Amino acid sequence: MKEALEQIRHTADELIAAAADEKAVDELRVRFLGKKGELTGILKQMGRLSAEERPVIGALANEVREGIDAHIRARMKELAEAALTARLAAETIDVTLPGTQPVQGGLHPFHLVLSELKDIFLGMGFDVVEGPEVELDHYNFEMLNMPKSHPARDTQDTFYITENILLRTQTSPMQIRTMEQKKAPIRIIAPGRVYRSDAVDATHSPLFHQIEGLVVDEGITFTDLKGTLEVFIQKLYGPETRVRFRPHHFPYTEPSAEMDMSCFKCGGKGCPLCKGEGWIEILGCGMVHPKVLENCGIDPDVYSGYAFGVGLERITMMRYGIDDMRLLYENDLRFLKQFN
Repeated sequence: MKEALEQIRHTADELIAAAADEKAVDELRVRFLGKKGELTGILKQMGRLSAEERPVIGALANEVREGIDAHIRARMKELAEAALTARLAAETIDVTLPGTQPVQGGLHPFHLVLSELKDIFLGMGFDVVEGPEVELDHYNFEMLNMPKSHPARDTQDTFYITENILLRTQTSPMQIRTMEQKKAPIRIIAPGRVYRSDAVDATHSPLFHQIEGLVVDEGITFTDLKGTLEVFIQKLYGPETRVRFRPHHFPYTEPSAEMDMSCFKCGGKGCPLCKGEGWIEILGCGMVHPKVLENCGIDPDVYSGYAFGVGLERITMMRYGIDDMRLLYENDLRFLKQFN
């Protein structure tokens, strides 16, 4: 039995030293030290030994077990270190090599144009204000001289959440909120998303963007409105651009007007873009209705003001010669990459 134990130790040492990987070492552990291993098989024969032989063979068996176990752990550590060294060598990164250039996005046409519009109005002393897109009927209609029975509401195609809560149809509520919270003089623009129940086509969308402006102070006249909008258009489309005003009606301004600009493509001579007229409708505007000023606690006998509103989609399409509004919402990279 003593010779058998020595043979097991000798064989195990040779095989463990020659094991190529950790899996092979673990298989040798099971072979020699497992419940059904060779060493266990020898120890099961201890019952046939005499009382004098058992302590000697038992001590030798423990020595062999401990020796094999220590050799296995040492070999496992050695193989793990070798594997780590090989992996580090294989995964070495040359930090002097150029990295992979990440794909960089760009600004959407909306933001390119909006940024330019903000710069123009900030340069004229306007502040930029923003507000909630889920609005109260009180601010979206009633304070703008459009009570429940007003026929202008029928043309708005509004998304109502409750009887008194809706998705705003214009950014005009921010004009009202500003006049309630701030004393004159007031000079603001209010850009943002607005919503109306329109069918989607080349020129309409249930979601679109507006930029509205408001000025309130003593002695404000229609001349101030015309001068501001003329500067705005000429900054945007060039100093040679002309504007004209046509009478119109809005419940919240009096007098009201639609403003046209000379066609930037043909210079007013007439072309397919302006349908041969030489003019392109661009925005609505007017003097703030005295009733709207009163609703906000502003004395119309002391103060006056003007307001205007323009669609960002319309300006963007005209600026880049886009003939279908849907292109601005479809997230087609082939289209959007043209602007960056």
